[in-house]
Amino acid sequence: MAKILVVDDEADLEILIKQKFRKQIRENLYEFIFAKNGRHALEQLEIHNDVEVVLSDINMPEMDGLTLLSKLNEKHTLLKSVIVSAYGDMENIRTAMNRGAFDFVTKPVDFNDLELTIEKTLKHVKHLRETLKAIKENNILKMYVDETVLNYMDTREFESSLLKNETVEATVAFIDICGFTAISENEKPDDVVKLLNSLFDVMVKEILNQGGFVDKFIGDAIMAVFRSDFHLDRAIDACLAVRSQIEKLPGHSDHVHFRPKVSIGINSGEVVSGNIGSHGLKRLDYTVIGDVVNTAQRLQSAASPGQIVINEKAYEKVKESFQCRKVGEVSLKNKSRAEVIWEVVE
Repeated sequence: MAKILVVDDEADLEILIKQKFRKQIRENLYEFIFAKNGRHALEQLEIHNDVEVVLSDINMPEMDGLTLLSKLNEKHTLLKSVIVSAYGDMENIRTAMNRGAFDFVTKPVDFNDLELTIEKTLKHVKHLRETLKAIKENNILKMYVDETVLNYMDTREFESSLLKNETVEATVAFIDICGFTAISENEKPDDVVKLLNSLFDVMVKEILNQGGFVDKFIGDAIMAVFRSDFHLDRAIDACLAVRSQIEKLPGHSDHVHFRPKVSIGINSGEVVSGNIGSHGLKRLDYTVIGDVVNTAQRLQSAASPGQIVINEKAYEKVKESFQCRKVGEVSLKNKSRAEVIWEVVE
């Protein structure tokens, strides 16, 4: 159930909200809490610390909505606020946005529009909370996250977690953008970076959709890690989606002509998860290391453009879930014996 705080000194709005959203209230989709001004809203938030969205008027006694926005940014950084006000001029809208408002709805309220706005805002809050959960579970800060997530984290808890090194079961995927080196050598730096980041955005979305996280960006490649239940299956699903989405992209951007393809290596097993780096430089990265990681990278090197490659051990685990085609034996760097590799087709 999503909990929503409505802040308005007009008693009629409370009645209208309860009438217009009676179905969602009855089905326990939404729970509405009401406050008559900003001061009262802060008191309500002390009682109801699981509120996700605040709907606030601007003009109220004791504490107005714009002041409330500033207070929310200080103490309730994962909340998202929507201003619901008759003061819909550009100056008020810009002030509200500058103080952290997520959206703005004008009075008289179009309740269909308000419902869509609430749904959009709740979805954004859910994404922030999932990102926070992923960071805490995987102990990384190397992915791009909203600063509100970082502000929300308990520093002592996080610092303590950074000291923990462990052996875990995981799946590692190396995803390389084929032929990108030539682009970087022949195009303007700004165009190269813009194109690379746009491709990474597509890839990261599919990795996160399957519960994985980006361990690091290595030049024009991504190292992704998947843990918990069915990590190998989820890694393969993510890589299939990455390949599909990348191959759907047009063969050119505003300035660069390039039809992207990816080559992918996936390996699964026991890895060491720890804080690796130099204390002298005060530069430490939480990452995974071990033979599983090295082999995943070498499998990627053996993959052709558009191929997703796994070894025999992984194939035995997923052969009933995915269609695979035998590629044959290959010699991988620093491996004494040749390995049989398979291509995941679909």
